[in-house]
Amino acid sequence: MKTKFRKLSDKAVYFGQIIGVGAITGLFAGIVVTLFNVVFEYAEEFSPEYYLFFRENPAFIPLLFVALFLGGIIIGGILKLLPVLRGTGFSQTEGATQGIYRFRWYEVLTGMFASSLFLVFMGLSGGSEGPSLFIGGACGDMTDGVLFRKTDRRYAITSGASAGLAVALNAPLTGIIFAYEEAHKKFTPEVFVCSFSSVAFAVVIRNLLLYWMGFEIGPFLAGFVFPQEVGVLFCAYALMAAVIVSFAGVCFYHIFTRAYRLFAKITFWRGIGRYIIPMLLAGAFGLLTAYAMGSGREVIFGTLSGELSLFGLPLWLVLLLLFAIRFIVTVVNTGMRLPACASVPFFAMGALLGELLSMLFVKMGMDPALTHLLIALSMVTFFMTVVRAPITGIIMTVELTGQFAFLLPAIICAAVSYFLGAIFHTKPIYEYMLDKMIEETPPEPQAAKNPAEAGGNVIEN
Repeated sequence: MKTKFRKLSDKAVYFGQIIGVGAITGLFAGIVVTLFNVVFEYAEEFSPEYYLFFRENPAFIPLLFVALFLGGIIIGGILKLLPVLRGTGFSQTEGATQGIYRFRWYEVLTGMFASSLFLVFMGLSGGSEGPSLFIGGACGDMTDGVLFRKTDRRYAITSGASAGLAVALNAPLTGIIFAYEEAHKKFTPEVFVCSFSSVAFAVVIRNLLLYWMGFEIGPFLAGFVFPQEVGVLFCAYALMAAVIVSFAGVCFYHIFTRAYRLFAKITFWRGIGRYIIPMLLAGAFGLLTAYAMGSGREVIFGTLSGELSLFGLPLWLVLLLLFAIRFIVTVVNTGMRLPACASVPFFAMGALLGELLSMLFVKMGMDPALTHLLIALSMVTFFMTVVRAPITGIIMTVELTGQFAFLLPAIICAAVSYFLGAIFHTKPIYEYMLDKMIEETPPEPQAAKNPAEAGGNVIEN
């Protein structure tokens, strides 16, 4: 009886430590990631304004490209010095939660914070959710390493990463689901406890800070209007859209993987020179349209309002051109492993395809009131095809839009995207990037910090 009581007591203490690490991590991550996203949003709003100056004053355009050239050297030097920053943040975090990748929390906190803001300020395409997740994971590693030192480091990083993603997108359920579907790829009580405790504290801190600073608190992509009822006929339109958008996602994946291998061969100036390419490309597209810059939220809002414009071209042609531009810059930026995420850019590409398909389907008889719903389904389909995380994709879209009326069509789209992805041999893009990172830096067995991490291979950066 005493032995059984002792085991229960030890288990209670163990879970108590995980809850404590999660709560403190959520507190730190809530503060740091909220501040990061506030500054990120200011930078995202400011960069189109000074690009507008260069469009209106063409004589100064050479100065812009000189600045972008120097910016490429600067970011290349940072990534050469801190290779842990190479990537969206998802792949590094997944590797750390699986015990095969190790980083120093202070390098991630400072390096990812500064480099991601620098890129969006220079006008590159990328979202804050990946860096936020990685910064949150660093907060968890700091909490575990500085304050506790007795818990499983992987759970500490998981708690911080979940909190970081939840804070960036105001999506607490998405943060928790990420811990199961992406980070650990399994459901355990420990994963639930660490992610739930950290997300709860982090989102509360986020909302309090934003309220204090005078920001609105609401869905990340507010503005979607869905009908109360969806007829059976719309499911046929959703199925057709899912097939078309899934094929686009498959094309993106295979072009990305080939570009990734090609970019790895660009080694002039000891690899630093390759980062000049995405900077100059961003400048060229940024001068064409502000919709090529930032995370892509403005692109999504533009599809909802139907007010996207470019050189006075017809809307369908504008949608195609913007999709091509976002496609190219996302392939280049992600393939170059810049410290900026592509998740919201994936949603933006899906939204552009959704608006284009809705124009076609309306002519075929679809109710125009279903346009927003088709855009949302296209967003989640493109994301799920590339990332191969159907549960995360559906839950994320529900929380981002604040709408729940599209769950059944979304499940249909998820099935189609997963099926076509399997047929055309696509892997989750962040898992692909993690595998390549491990190939580039073969892991070496090291002594684990605690028994829970024993046997894992660790990559030091």
